[in-house]
Amino acid sequence: MAVAIRLARGGAKKRPYYKIVVTDSRSSRDGKFIERIGSYNPLLPKDSEERVKIDADRAKHWLSVGAQPSDRVLRFLDAAGILERSARNNPKKAEPGEKAKERAEERAAKEAEAAEAAAAAAAAPAEEPAAEEAPAAEAPAAEEAPAAEEAPAAEAPAAEATNEGESASAPVEGAEEAAPAEGAEKAE
Repeated sequence: MAVAIRLARGGAKKRPYYKIVVTDSRSSRDGKFIERIGSYNPLLPKDSEERVKIDADRAKHWLSVGAQPSDRVLRFLDAAGILERSARNNPKKAEPGEKAKERAEERAAKEAEAAEAAAAAAAAPAEEPAAEEAPAAEAPAAEEAPAAEEAPAAEAPAAEATNEGESASAPVEGAEEAAPAEGAEKAE
């Protein structure tokens, strides 16, 4: 018969309370047990002394007889200084799974293709001389546009007097939109 020291759940729904029991390892979780050696109330604060209660003498006796504690009970016994728990290390815990690795490789491949396309696009305009002539053609239109904007700005105070309910910026915006269109016609 294998003897285990483990938790047996009690309490109400969403209000757990556990008994620390010594039982046959084949019996059910909340079933028949040999001896109750403590209790655990997870609803209490972690620094409370009432959270975990263990009869140290009985726990030592059952451990000397060969009882195997569950992981949680082993933590309690370690905190009480009854039995030392060895530190565990799982280096593969943080390693992503197979599908996550595949997605990361696909994403890296797409980013590499996008970077190559961007590099190719950046190299292509430098080779074309026609792209250099286009900014020169736009420069005269830009010089004429400020002159066209100044004239409607002078008319703006008159518009404010006639349309007191409307904002003064509305006529000016309409004039600005018309000015580039006139400049574009002159440039052609």
